[in-house]
Amino acid sequence: MKKIFLICTLFAFYSAFSQQSKIKVIESKKIELTSELNKDKIDLYNQFFLKFVDALKASDKEKLKMLISDKIKYYVSDDIIRNLVGGISFDRKFEVYKSGYQQLDKNETYPAIQYKYADDKQEPPRDIITVIFEEDGKILGVKPDYSK
Repeated sequence: MKKIFLICTLFAFYSAFSQQSKIKVIESKKIELTSELNKDKIDLYNQFFLKFVDALKASDKEKLKMLISDKIKYYVSDDIIRNLVGGISFDRKFEVYKSGYQQLDKNETYPAIQYKYADDKQEPPRDIITVIFEEDGKILGVKPDYSK
């Protein structure tokens, strides 16, 4: 019995430390957008974002998986979806605040749109939702910055 317990302990210890995580936590930086997007691209990305918000509101995981990038599907969990639902107000109307291109960690540049709520008249707005897209419109990242 002791041998079995020892073998199971060693196996558990080995498997716990042998896994490598590819998730890298990067401190939140101020998002700087470069060169504004043209109106056609803003319209395309805005349609994807509004469908994404509707899917979040309805908790439709299948529709969410269709709208997000294949690069992040593996990392999207129920907790992440819950946090997004808590960070976005579904009762307020969105409007484009800024658009442009965002450079990410590996010197890759993606289109991004910052949304504000239509009823937020402050400059800069109190609550901003930054959405990073792939060129085809799929969502690569969503970061709600809201006042507390």
